[in-house]
Amino acid sequence: MHIPFKKQCAAVIIGAAVLAGCTKSLDQQPQASATRDAVFGSEAGLKLYTTSFYDILPDINTPFRTDCNLSDYGAVNAVPDYIRTGVYSAQSEAKGNWSWTALRNVNYFIVNNINPTVPVATRDNYTALARFFRAYFYFEKIKRYGDVPWLSKPLAVNDSLLYAKRDSRVLVIDSVIADLDWAASHIIAGEDATRSTITQNVILGFKSRVCLYEGTYRKYRNDSLPGSTDLLTQAAAAAKAVIDGGKYSLSMGTQSYRNLFINAAPVTAEIMLADLTSSSLGKMNDANWYFTSATYGSRFSFTRDFINTYLQLDGTAFTDVPGHDTMTLAHETQNRDLRLGQTIRLAGYTRVNNGKTIAAPPVFSYTYTGYQPIKWCLDDMYYDAGALNTNSVSLMRYAEILLNYAEAKAELGQMDGSVWAQTIGALRTRAGIANANTLPVNVDPYMKSRYYPDVTNAALMEIRRDRAIELCLEGFRWMDLTRWAHGDLLLKKWNGFYVPALNVPMDLNADGVLDVCFYQTTAPANPVAGVTYVNVGPTVGGVTNPQQLANGTYGELHWQDATPRTFQPFMYLYPLPITAIQLNPNLSQNPGWGQP
Repeated sequence: MHIPFKKQCAAVIIGAAVLAGCTKSLDQQPQASATRDAVFGSEAGLKLYTTSFYDILPDINTPFRTDCNLSDYGAVNAVPDYIRTGVYSAQSEAKGNWSWTALRNVNYFIVNNINPTVPVATRDNYTALARFFRAYFYFEKIKRYGDVPWLSKPLAVNDSLLYAKRDSRVLVIDSVIADLDWAASHIIAGEDATRSTITQNVILGFKSRVCLYEGTYRKYRNDSLPGSTDLLTQAAAAAKAVIDGGKYSLSMGTQSYRNLFINAAPVTAEIMLADLTSSSLGKMNDANWYFTSATYGSRFSFTRDFINTYLQLDGTAFTDVPGHDTMTLAHETQNRDLRLGQTIRLAGYTRVNNGKTIAAPPVFSYTYTGYQPIKWCLDDMYYDAGALNTNSVSLMRYAEILLNYAEAKAELGQMDGSVWAQTIGALRTRAGIANANTLPVNVDPYMKSRYYPDVTNAALMEIRRDRAIELCLEGFRWMDLTRWAHGDLLLKKWNGFYVPALNVPMDLNADGVLDVCFYQTTAPANPVAGVTYVNVGPTVGGVTNPQQLANGTYGELHWQDATPRTFQPFMYLYPLPITAIQLNPNLSQNPGWGQP
């Protein structure tokens, strides 16, 4: 997937074919170009063409950046424009987000893949790939814009559908599911050891994602759209088909969770689809650079509210512990869900610097809250200096399928002990949590007060807890907040770890070495060597300091409290770009975003 040399090889033949499709008559072939028969007359041509569809999948850096761009559980260097009061408008929406070029490429293939010299089953296999990618394309458009025009053929320059109105999301979702069902029943490709191509299980897994999203969207958004129960039933069935197929399992071991995100080759037991790196082709990701640089990335760090949701190893809620709210970082992170220590820098975390292993506490030239991510970061500091990371990036893994199945069953009122043990229980067992297979009966008051006051089902509340923890920094959070109608969580304060007092250096990772000290106005005259000093005074240089302590001279770190934030229900959908409406007057703007 995403292999550059394949794209380059495909570009000549595909470009010629699509160019031919753009003429008024498909029979008018450009000179010195490939004919349609050259593309559609052999399996080799079909395979080469469909390689181009993989560009529809996210760029290799997108999965771990998405939650950094817009989520409720992390602080970044600046409040996103989308929720800054008075900043985002219809004029802000990039026209490229409304691009339909990739869809035309797919539709051109589907319409023209009819050459009788290629066996029907072979043609159907590649059409299945095309229909999967059409479904993927449309799901992304639906999530962003809601109603969109459904186009199932390539359009000529004089086609009236170039000025089509928006079709209802009900029609489009039905069409997406129809594409996925057809694709799953016609694709030949079996399991791929590289985990970089579309298989039947990936299609079924994606269907569970689509149906869970739309089923809960219709249930919680109160938009009077029908079919929520049917969609959730389909989500559960698609997920169960993957589970019952027995091709995947949760990888186990003390570092099994983190290994999913730092291995060069996908962990095939669990990863279903991945974007691969290649040193020889110069294709890397930039996770280390993004999560360690003071200037390059968004300086994402988790908030304390989110870190508080990680259970203790005995299975109880951390927020039930007396005095939990005044524990320092080294204390509060002990004996917790093992995923915590494989997601952020904690005691015992080390890195390699020029071949030497060194302790690596949170670094305040990067973090604003103290909860610095390690989930996608390689431990060798060599990789911090640019887009050098060699780890593959997961796009779909078995854990998501288990979470999809659990949530769909809970939403349908069909959760029982066996489903729980198969899904959330299995995930918690890997995380070292005791009594993981016990179906919960009491709603956690912390989760209810801080996150989901509308949830009264204990199992559903715990599923949402584990979904956030298991899938953090994998690009799901804004999608989940949208379908649960909890965009209001984007307005949560960005809080960090507890600081007992000013001018007292703190040891963040319990290694006996002092790491950071917080002060106001003037740094200590005799600083301790190796300690980072952070000003948390009310003002810096005459303006409000964005980093302060909750109680002035002690308390949780807070970042960007003074920046006004806004979220209103219409913001679950982005505005259409102004240019799109100007070019097609039959398009209407999403409610709440005004008119061009």
